[in-house]
Amino acid sequence: MKIPTPLLLGPNQPLDRPYRGGAGIARFRGTTQPSPFTPEDFVASTTEVFAGGGVGLTVLPDGRTLRDAVAADPEAFLGAAHVARFGTRTMLLVKLLDTAERLFVHYHPDDAFAASHLGSPLGKTEAWAVIDAEPAAYAALGFQRPVSETEVHAWWDGQDADAMLAAMNRVPLAAGDTLLVPAGLAHAIGPGVTLVELQQPTDLSVLLERRTLSERDALLGLDLGVAIDGLTREVTPEDRIQSLRGGRGTETLFPADADPYFSAERIRVSGTRELEPSFSVLIVLDGTGTLETAKQSISLSRGATVLTAHGDGPLALSGELDLIRCRPPH
Repeated sequence: MKIPTPLLLGPNQPLDRPYRGGAGIARFRGTTQPSPFTPEDFVASTTEVFAGGGVGLTVLPDGRTLRDAVAADPEAFLGAAHVARFGTRTMLLVKLLDTAERLFVHYHPDDAFAASHLGSPLGKTEAWAVIDAEPAAYAALGFQRPVSETEVHAWWDGQDADAMLAAMNRVPLAAGDTLLVPAGLAHAIGPGVTLVELQQPTDLSVLLERRTLSERDALLGLDLGVAIDGLTREVTPEDRIQSLRGGRGTETLFPADADPYFSAERIRVSGTRELEPSFSVLIVLDGTGTLETAKQSISLSRGATVLTAHGDGPLALSGELDLIRCRPPH
């Protein structure tokens, strides 16, 4: 059975994640928060959580996972050029994320580390587009001074999160802000932030701050010495942070450093607009309108998330809309 796309997607929020959040997702979508520990909504996901079990995968109306549907008909979903370059991987994971508490201090491995130590060809560079944020919201990103391996070991042994954060750059966050987070950089998001997250399609996080998690879970089963080999311990200077915060032009959300991993556009429609064919995830930030293809029409409003396939052809938007279009690397 071929899934009719574009497809309006409901929430896909794994239960019992290790930190609290999700109220901001419920407000944005106009839905009910499943539990206090549902801070992530995996949108059009072909990626499961690191523990496996299919958790995180999007299930389609016919009962198949999106991952299986893409594998069965990759050119229809992804286009011939994408398949020639990347195979059947979508090369994209999109999430809605909301924090009711500060996230763990952690980092994501890059492709080389993931291939060498974790059996994955992909690491996890990610980027954020903030939808909503409480006053004084922030992220911590990279180190403001060089950090030795001995110091990281001491942080881990004492689980000294205050010392970790004191060594990091504090980055204010407000609605409309964007930030690219390259693999290797230590980071954390403060409480009261709701955002759209684009990332390479893996669930690989090395937690320097483990709280109630076991050492094995926090370090992805690696020894500490190996686990911190992928951490960028050099200074991340202010000018580098500013470059990671900047988009390009009026619509491209992230700097050129994001291009090998994913792309995103902030699209505002007043009247009509046509978008080129692509596998993509549309997230409607505000307004109302319609998405039309040659075969169907979908009503859009704030909080809607829509999967589009390359085979849908051109996408016609109409109405008064403010949305983000998330796509794989071009």
